[in-house]
Amino acid sequence: MQRALSGTLLLVAAPALFLGCGPASAEKHTDSKMAPVVKPAKGEEVATFAAGCFWSMEAIFEEIKGVSRVEPGYSGGKVKNPTYEQVSSSATGHAEAVDIHFDPKVVSYQDLVEVLLTLRDPTTVDQQGPDYGPQYRSVIFYRSEAQKKSAEEMIKQIAKKGLWKDPLVIRVEPFTNFYVAEDYHRDYFKKNPDKIYCQRMISPKIEALKVKFKDKAKK
Repeated sequence: MQRALSGTLLLVAAPALFLGCGPASAEKHTDSKMAPVVKPAKGEEVATFAAGCFWSMEAIFEEIKGVSRVEPGYSGGKVKNPTYEQVSSSATGHAEAVDIHFDPKVVSYQDLVEVLLTLRDPTTVDQQGPDYGPQYRSVIFYRSEAQKKSAEEMIKQIAKKGLWKDPLVIRVEPFTNFYVAEDYHRDYFKKNPDKIYCQRMISPKIEALKVKFKDKAKK
């Protein structure tokens, strides 16, 4: 990996593979069944976000009041029904994403965007922590003009607060598709809390959520 700093080209060692969310850190599975997309319950809405590994995203948003379901999957690409391996190769154009089913009477879409922009790094292009590649890009896939407006307004608010020292580069794009990930990705954090990736990359985010968004976190 190469990075430029003050006109000088530096060689930066890639992050240790055991910290990554990609195939190198995932177990081999013979069960690659993919579930169909679930429709939201009556009165619920859906938010679709991409911001790095969907294991982390699922675990974070499942802890928010008013959220009934979080589906890990793939969004924003051109290939129908992509597999994890295909998406990880960066060949399909998809980003790892989550579909979040929520009750707008309990938690607003803008609240969810605020959590996203606070707990996930919106300043890095095609990167989230140790995970690199276009499949880890940060995108808010809006499903209505109201969602688009809320997302853009919250981005402005977060930028104005100076929460991040670097400019926000998260994209706001219209929703086009979402494909549910293979079954073994569902509830990854709940099933594997002791794995190094979960301990180092997900657990701290859950703790941060309970501190920074105490009023929105489930007990």
